[in-house]
Amino acid sequence: MPVHDPPHWYSLAITAEPAAADAIEHALNELDALGTEINYMLRRTDDSVTVAGYFNALPDDEIVQDELHHALRIFDLDEKAIRFVERREVSDQDWLAEWKKHWKPTVIGRFVIAPPWEKLEDDGRIVVQIEPNMAFGTGTHETTRLCLRAIDEKYAVGDSFLDVGTGTGILAIAAAKLAGDPPRFLACDTDGDAIAIAKENAELNGVGQLIEFRIGAISDDTPVFDFVCANLTVDVIVPILPMLLKRAKMTLVLSGILTEQENAIVSALTENNVTNFVINRAGEWIAVVVDS
Repeated sequence: MPVHDPPHWYSLAITAEPAAADAIEHALNELDALGTEINYMLRRTDDSVTVAGYFNALPDDEIVQDELHHALRIFDLDEKAIRFVERREVSDQDWLAEWKKHWKPTVIGRFVIAPPWEKLEDDGRIVVQIEPNMAFGTGTHETTRLCLRAIDEKYAVGDSFLDVGTGTGILAIAAAKLAGDPPRFLACDTDGDAIAIAKENAELNGVGQLIEFRIGAISDDTPVFDFVCANLTVDVIVPILPMLLKRAKMTLVLSGILTEQENAIVSALTENNVTNFVINRAGEWIAVVVDS
């Protein structure tokens, strides 16, 4: 039988001052990175972080510089915050080995996000196991944590649940494990690869039969749900905000929004006659919780 080389990806690793980590991750996401991580294995000094973005093919150097410059300006940081930019090829095996060394469980309210190999003591928390995947990360970013906190605080057993832009499926899985036997759970994403990973993670957590995963965006035909999460970006949220509001019967959580974009999302809510909302913060990110 033929021997196939292991899959390879390309890494754009940017070492910078710790305060610039969010700005760099924002830039990498704008460059359409398949996934990002803070990679402590690659950093050059103890007072720095290295944020790595993974790609099928590396973007043009000039485009990278433009996005980094724009991101630093958004976060009010100086260009000197970035110290090194490195490009390299990395195999799945190397990437997974690094994750096993450095990814530790993250506690958010009643939830614990953990890799499958981590042995956890039973302290009553709800464990959401996520298999690390090159393309979609682990979901422990501030935006995901903000959404999980909202689910922990606002989701009630028996509520139907819609996860728009599900990614790894963490939010839908967490709510399904909290609910036990939800009446209707739908998780959608326009990326078919993301849906495939989300399905695998749902099976890993024993809730694969409870959640319907669908490739595509929401539409006027999407049913109404009690609880809706949309962890996207503000440029995606604003155009579909009227549709999201109509889909949410009780609670709508919007995240993936930078603090600098707060006025934009507040203005959009005001234009839609929405006044009953709370803004929660984590680092440079916010989540908006709208109660109907």
